[in-house]
Amino acid sequence: MVNNKFQFPKCPISLMEQMVVMKKFFPNFQVRWRKNIITWIGEIQPYELCRQYRIKIIHQLHRDPEVSVLKPQLSTGINGKAIPHTYPGNRLCLYHPKKQEWSHQMHIAKTIVPWTALWLFYYETWQATGEWLGGGEHPVLNKRKSPSLFNSLK
Repeated sequence: MVNNKFQFPKCPISLMEQMVVMKKFFPNFQVRWRKNIITWIGEIQPYELCRQYRIKIIHQLHRDPEVSVLKPQLSTGINGKAIPHTYPGNRLCLYHPKKQEWSHQMHIAKTIVPWTALWLFYYETWQATGEWLGGGEHPVLNKRKSPSLFNSLK
């Protein structure tokens, strides 16, 4: 008799597959693959009336992708308020890691890039109104957490 409670862990999407799918959906993104770390740089515009943003996505197998905005530089809000839903180094907080909203079985092109566009839309709204309308819960970081991929690539 087979025990239906046991499940094999799902394999993460390979870096090669992530690259192929990104190329399909975002052919204008530049890609660099070095030491099992993929870096994509490309332009997105969240909405017709929004600015165009140059973003950088860094991904390594078994680590969460990291997204930052290269241009234009993100700025504080009304009365110098800190930018909501960001990690140190102005990395974007697109989902709550402990709530498993993103997994390594998901394509970055179908999740992280659209979530980044949505984050940027809410960022522009926040810049104009001072209110973050995107909802969400920003996680508290453990100070002893491993260093960012961004720092390891400098």
